Amino acid sequence: MLVNLINEKKNKKITSKQIANLLNTREATISDKLNGKSRFSFDEAITIQKVFFQNIN
Repeated sequence: MLVNLINEKKNKKITSKQIANLLNTREATISDKLNGKSRFSFDEAITIQKVFFQNIN
């Protein structure tokens, strides 16, 4: 699942900083989540999808 997010993030040139700003958290926290050290909450995942990936269900 995170592989898809990472690939789509690269394809759309979305930075971890942009995601961190959206979720009002540190960039290091996003890095930890993308590297599997912690998990995105359901609400965070939905927010990311709605803002950056509206065309992907």
